[in-house]
Amino acid sequence: MNKSLSGRTFAVTGATSGIGFAVADALLRRGGSVIGAGRTPEHCQVALERLRQQYGAAARVDFLAADLSLQGEVRRLAQDIRSVLDRWDSRGLEALINNAATVPFWQTLTSEGMDMQWAVNHLAPFLLTMELVPQLRLAPVGRVIIVSSGSHYGARLDWRDIQLLHHYSALGAYGRTKLANVLFASEFNRRFSGSSHLRAFAADPGLVKTELGFKSKSRLAKWAWGLRRRGGIQPEKAAEGIVFLAVEPSIQASTEVYWKDRKPKLPSQYAQNPQAARQLWELSAQMCGLQP
Repeated sequence: MNKSLSGRTFAVTGATSGIGFAVADALLRRGGSVIGAGRTPEHCQVALERLRQQYGAAARVDFLAADLSLQGEVRRLAQDIRSVLDRWDSRGLEALINNAATVPFWQTLTSEGMDMQWAVNHLAPFLLTMELVPQLRLAPVGRVIIVSSGSHYGARLDWRDIQLLHHYSALGAYGRTKLANVLFASEFNRRFSGSSHLRAFAADPGLVKTELGFKSKSRLAKWAWGLRRRGGIQPEKAAEGIVFLAVEPSIQASTEVYWKDRKPKLPSQYAQNPQAARQLWELSAQMCGLQP
């Protein structure tokens, strides 16, 4: 997996810190071109400067700011990614790595009326992927990587309350969005089965020492996250499995959807339900204003 990635372009969301930054760093180290996305211009600028100091001004890397909780911002991000691809004269997008996620302790609604977790962790990857399918088709190999989690085990979708607007719990909502990630990857592969070079994978990074839980305004949540992450691995280690899914040629024809540590892993029984995957896709398309 150490071949040069020169001439290949990747987009990574949540790339200003943690796993996303480690993924961007690993791709640049091997000569790839990286378009990173972060929530604020300030964080994007800091990440961009760090990588340019490491790899020089000639490195093909750019960062774009977008609030992925808002569908208008997701669409604008897709357009900005297309603009960067045009500026770099890239043939297409080799892989879209949907890494950004959030875990609000208290339920938070976006200005569009969506639950924050559902909007950022599931609808944003779904919509951004759909927007960028034409660019993924243009690349020799178009991969979609969705960073899921072992938290999806035991989760089920409540079709009457898909966003848990009536019975919210932070970890319960998180597990459901990570389940949605696996179902989305599976249904993507079914719907694009006629395009042999398009492929989606759900990546389980394991327990990782990130700052995700520390972004909560709840002291209790921050304390619990601090305890939880003690046994975790470093983001750089987690990034290895994600980069593998993005670039490894031998897995292109694999029928396995869920991967951990560069190896396929059986997801939960519910995550293997094709009817649930189809129903989720159709509902997600409706919530994003797309044709199913």
